[in-house]
Amino acid sequence: MAVKSIQLGQVWRQDTSGQDYLVTKVYSEVFSQFAMLRPAGITAPDAPTVRVKVSKSPEGAGLPGYTFTQEGSF
Repeated sequence: MAVKSIQLGQVWRQDTSGQDYLVTKVYSEVFSQFAMLRPAGITAPDAPTVRVKVSKSPEGAGLPGYTFTQEGSF
């Protein structure tokens, strides 16, 4: 699913596990953009972060393997 842009605080659901992840950082490296995700849960501060390369298309930006879960918010 594509959104206009990946922003801090967005919640994305991992397609394989169904677990929700919070975007904590978005940054660029050379010609690519990456998002840092952490699980959205009570134990989240102790959980390791996940780095995902942002995919861009004419429809917008997305995270491969994740679905945006805040429909209608952006």
